[in-house]
Amino acid sequence: MKSKKLYHPINFIASLLGTGYLPKMPGTWGSLFSLAIYLLLPEAWFMDLARWWFTMAFAGFILFSVWISTLAERRLGHDAPQIVIDEMCGFFVSVLWLPKTVMLGIWAFILFRAFDIIKPWWVGKAQNLPRGWGVVVDDLVAGIFANLILQVLTLLAPQFFNII
Repeated sequence: MKSKKLYHPINFIASLLGTGYLPKMPGTWGSLFSLAIYLLLPEAWFMDLARWWFTMAFAGFILFSVWISTLAERRLGHDAPQIVIDEMCGFFVSVLWLPKTVMLGIWAFILFRAFDIIKPWWVGKAQNLPRGWGVVVDDLVAGIFANLILQVLTLLAPQFFNII
């Protein structure tokens, strides 16, 4: 029965190509998948004018994620652990408008996961939003917290993040 749910197109997309069905810690697997995608993207997408285009495309991806999460919740249940497309949204918010480096990606992963698991302040409250909004927005808030910390740290210690 599990595999039938996995191969439904809505579930397959919402689970980041099945990542959310991996055993134990589906949110961490979804975040690792997102880190891998980040590392594969061209560095140029995070610089100059391209970062504006990337941000606009990413905003569209967030809206798509809310929609697909709403559909997946109908099939899998409220904020089902298999839905991890929201992890990709949160992770990419954590690296938005920062230079692309491997070290920065690793720290974005660590900070984002910490905020997503602990759910401080508004992160936990955002989960109460209806439908796919509650699935995605809490991860966006966790990503914002991670991003703010990384913005400060990259200013204070750019060499640590291999920023030239």
